Amino acid sequence: MGKQIAIDGPAGAGKSTIAKRLSAEKGFIYVDTGAMYRAVALYFIKSGKDFHDEGVVEKSLPEIKIELKYVDGVQRVLLNGEDVSTEIRKEEVGNAASVTSVYPPVRSYLTALQKKIAEENNVVMDGRDIGTVVLPNAQAKIYLTASVETRAKRRFDELTAKGESPVLSEIEDDIRDRDYRDMHRETAPLKQADDAVLLDSSDLNIDEVVAEMKRICAEKGV
Repeated sequence: MGKQIAIDGPAGAGKSTIAKRLSAEKGFIYVDTGAMYRAVALYFIKSGKDFHDEGVVEKSLPEIKIELKYVDGVQRVLLNGEDVSTEIRKEEVGNAASVTSVYPPVRSYLTALQKKIAEENNVVMDGRDIGTVVLPNAQAKIYLTASVETRAKRRFDELTAKGESPVLSEIEDDIRDRDYRDMHRETAPLKQADDAVLLDSSDLNIDEVVAEMKRICAEKGV
């Protein structure tokens, strides 16, 4: 087993951004599990299949191949051979992923892939159930969170920078809805692992969060 850093937390907490920085500074492989779930959801959006029907989703899983490739140290996500790294970041895909990710067959399919990657590499892995389900024996576990208002404003600024015209109140509502779904799903609900360190980034910038995570990892011997 390689060295493992597990980062969990709600949508919009900055897990992916922070995990990328942390993995680069430590020379670990970054595994964006959320991107993998988004890729599954994107398959159903592209195919037009009803992703609200768990039976349809389960039957379709054999048709889906998710791969992670690293180009110049940057993770690229491939869906059936197509690079969908940019497409999976659309709001529509994120909302669909919040639906399909609750299905046990989807979680089993991707958890097995994530465990395999962690067995063969030193990893920083982020998601909703990394410290509780995917990497329960990770040497360092961190639960990264921030207030709904802070997370919504970050997303608002991100979308505005892309030339979109988001509505802040709608983003806040979406985040609250996703938090509720993630925390109340039957399979692998979002929660802080008993041995995870809580880190609230509401009043911290990226550099400060990364520094705090490095301190936590050092204390854990990672």
